[in-house]
Amino acid sequence: MTPSPAPSTPLAQRLFPPLRWWPSVDASTLKADAVAGLIGAIVVLPQGVAFATLAGLPPEYGLYCAMVPTLVAALFGSSLHAIAGPTNPVSLMVFAVLSPLATPMTPHYIQLALTLALMSGVMMVVLGALKFGSLVNFMSSSVVVGFTAALGVYTFLSQLGNFLGIVSPPAAFRELVAGTFRHLDDARPWVALVAAATVAVGALSHRVLPKIPPMLAAMVLGSAAAFFLNRALGTEHTGLRTLGPLPGALPPLSLPDVSATTLQSLLPGALAVALVSLTQAVSIAHAIALKSGQRLDNNQEFIAQGLANVAAAFFSGFPTSASANRCGINYDAGAKTPVSAIFAAVLLVLVLLVVAPLVAYLPVAVVAGLLFLVAWNLIDLPRIRKTLATSKGDATVLVVTFFATLVLDLEFAILVGVLVSLVLYLNRTSHPILRSLVPDPRHTERKMTEVEDGLVECPQLKILRIEGSIYFGAVGHVQRHFDGLREHNPGQKHLLLMSKSINIVDMAGAELLVEEARRRRDEGGQLYLYGLRKPVEELLERGGYMAEIGRENVFRGKREAIGGVFTRLDRSICATCRARIFDECASVPQPEDA
Repeated sequence: MTPSPAPSTPLAQRLFPPLRWWPSVDASTLKADAVAGLIGAIVVLPQGVAFATLAGLPPEYGLYCAMVPTLVAALFGSSLHAIAGPTNPVSLMVFAVLSPLATPMTPHYIQLALTLALMSGVMMVVLGALKFGSLVNFMSSSVVVGFTAALGVYTFLSQLGNFLGIVSPPAAFRELVAGTFRHLDDARPWVALVAAATVAVGALSHRVLPKIPPMLAAMVLGSAAAFFLNRALGTEHTGLRTLGPLPGALPPLSLPDVSATTLQSLLPGALAVALVSLTQAVSIAHAIALKSGQRLDNNQEFIAQGLANVAAAFFSGFPTSASANRCGINYDAGAKTPVSAIFAAVLLVLVLLVVAPLVAYLPVAVVAGLLFLVAWNLIDLPRIRKTLATSKGDATVLVVTFFATLVLDLEFAILVGVLVSLVLYLNRTSHPILRSLVPDPRHTERKMTEVEDGLVECPQLKILRIEGSIYFGAVGHVQRHFDGLREHNPGQKHLLLMSKSINIVDMAGAELLVEEARRRRDEGGQLYLYGLRKPVEELLERGGYMAEIGRENVFRGKREAIGGVFTRLDRSICATCRARIFDECASVPQPEDA
């Protein structure tokens, strides 16, 4: 992902982004935003309940996350269409981080979730304030695809017990999965039937009911099926448990645990949650911006998501991010400004006042079916197949991240994926491509081309193009290539580096060039540079390296470089040379036996 450069904005607008878009709000935008907000409020009902359950929290916490945090993110973000709230990857991260420390659904677990939201939120705000918006670029798309695919598998396994009606006490992920498989004989057929029906409705409803969100249709029809089964056969026979009533439509104030022991135990998890949340939020915001043509500010998005998480900590929430489904629906519904997110948060309260009593009848099996739908959507099979077939490096990152997510704790798995990406990137950059070139006699202007069959080189001059950077990590590779050139072609005492493709040279690289120039001089030749980029040339000047290489050995143009080097070649060798690959060779008489 390559973010668009953010336009320069006044300080007041950076501190309070609504100053940018508020002048564009009018009656028509308010109407469009109100419609989009209502749709968003309805869509988040099943998502909020499902994601809170996945995070190991009471269902109302997922809905509370779609209120104050959504409003705060809308006010402080740079995106016109992004919607913050509960999301599947972050919810699963919360469960993975907290379940080893406390029993899900308990007051202690809930307080840890509040603290996790506060810590990750503060980290995001600090990163945004320090202008680390480009940090998300270090998490490659292969890491995200592998991580989310593993989260899909993780979700399937974590909800398998609820899908089959196997009642087990709250536990950490591994114990939960192990307990489910140990008690497969206790599976309840009617529970599995309702859960499977929920999945089927969600998967197929877009064909029959294209205007109704699939998850909403699945929740309503799945709950209706469970209701009639319980009425006909009895709850004892079906085993269809329900969530129970919500305590209220408004989020109560909450207080996270900020003791030193708690902060220390949650620090690695908070960092991982922050990375996942920011990557998801910025990726989604830019995906929507590509459609709308809007330019975004990554740093402002960091701050907005951070403040949203801080708000979640004090308004009965848990870590949040931008929701892919809700952002897409918000844009497709015609939202014009972030007022749509404000409408969504406010209208959700009104919707809850009406439907909160009905949530008591929402079966756990239906929630499990909804999460199975979410899990399936997390596994991007077309992208996985394309990655595996296209790039060995990206495929390695994807596979390592996938299995690390399944085997390791989630907070470390994402860091493993980032680390593998960086290692592979450094490995690539530490091996810049070096191509031997010669003028192509088939081209009217003798365009430089790579040495191949039928093309000969000058016996005295090696022309080499370096594609990449000469920095401390690449010095060894380039040095070995230089040594190989001198060893295998001792007659080519002169070396001309075509330097247009050298992006960066650091001090180690500059010292390598100076050393090569010295060795060439000692052997009766010289090192020449052609087409240096300005930043590279400036570094060589500042460090005094240019004087050691020789200003007279640095050329601007190709003809100037070839002509300048030609004057320093050994004429006795030129007199007997049959290569004659340069235009300047015509000035030397042909060998008598030619």
